[in-house]
Amino acid sequence: MNFQQLEYILAVDEFRSFAKAAKYCHVTQPTLSMMVQKLEEELDIKLFDRSSLPITTTRAGKKVLKQAHNVLEQAERIKAIVSEEEQSLKGPFRLAILPTIAPYLLPRFFRPLSEKYPDLDIRIMEMKTSPSIEALQNGEIDAAIIANMPTEPQLQGKLLFYDEFFVYTARNEKLFKKEIVKTADVSSERLWLLDEGHCFRDQMVRFCQMEKVKLHQAAYNLGSLETFMRMVEGDDGVTFIPELSTLQLSQQQKELVRPFAIPRPTREIVFTIRRDFIRNSVGNLLISQIQKSVPKEMLTLKAGQIVV
Repeated sequence: MNFQQLEYILAVDEFRSFAKAAKYCHVTQPTLSMMVQKLEEELDIKLFDRSSLPITTTRAGKKVLKQAHNVLEQAERIKAIVSEEEQSLKGPFRLAILPTIAPYLLPRFFRPLSEKYPDLDIRIMEMKTSPSIEALQNGEIDAAIIANMPTEPQLQGKLLFYDEFFVYTARNEKLFKKEIVKTADVSSERLWLLDEGHCFRDQMVRFCQMEKVKLHQAAYNLGSLETFMRMVEGDDGVTFIPELSTLQLSQQQKELVRPFAIPRPTREIVFTIRRDFIRNSVGNLLISQIQKSVPKEMLTLKAGQIVV
C-alpha cells in the first residue's frame, strides 16, 4: 500500500469513473485500474462495485476511503510542518474565494503577489460559503475568503476589510432619481438577485426585509453579479453590488450607483482557516498583501455602516 494508491481510490470515488479518475491523476486508465486492483488484492476486499454505472463504492470501501483521506491529509500536514519550520513559501496553497468577491479582489493582489514571490503556488477556486466551510473542515483547502466570521468551533477568521453594499440601478428606474436609497424603496419585482446559497443574496434579502423575489428572479435566477450589472446597464431593473466592485467602474457606470440610507449594509470579508492551521508564513503574507491592495478606508467599519 502506498500514497499513490490512496490518491487513486479517492479519485475513483470522487469521479465514479476509472477513466475520469485516471485523467485527473494524469495516468493511463490501465495503470490506475491495475494499482487499484493491487490494493484490493492486498486488502482482500472490493472497494468498488464495477458492475454499476456510475461506479459505486462498497460498504467496506467507504470505510477504507475515509481512512485514506485522513492518511493523505496527515501526510500533507507533515510537509506543511517542514515548510513552516523552514519559513518556506513553496508548495501548493489551496485558497477558496466567494464568487461575489473573487472578480474584484483577485485582480488587485494576485498578479503583484505572484511576481514578487515566484515560489508561491496559490491554487484559487471559487466556492460559495457552505462548500468552503465544508472543504476547510475536511482539509480539502487551506484557507477561504468568505463574508463574516465563521461560527464553527473548528475554524477561526481574520478580518481583512469591510465591504459596503450599494444599489445599482437602471436609468429608467425610480431609484435612479434618488440620491440615497431606503430599504422601503426597493421593490423585489424589479430586482436581480443571485440564486439561493450565496451569502450575498441572503444578507441583502434580510436587510431589505424581502420575503421573496418575484418577476426578475423567476425569469433569471442563476446569473452572476457581472451578468446582472450588464442587465441594469441595458436599462433593465436593479441589483446590489459590493463596494469593491465599484472601484472598477467607469464614470458612466458610477452614475448608476446609489448608496443606502444609514445604517448602510456592510459585510465583513474574512480570511478563514482551521484552528490547527500550520502554514502561517503563507497565510500572513496573503493577509498582508490583500489588505495593502484595498483602499485604507475599507479596513475599518465607518460611521453609519452596519454589518449584516
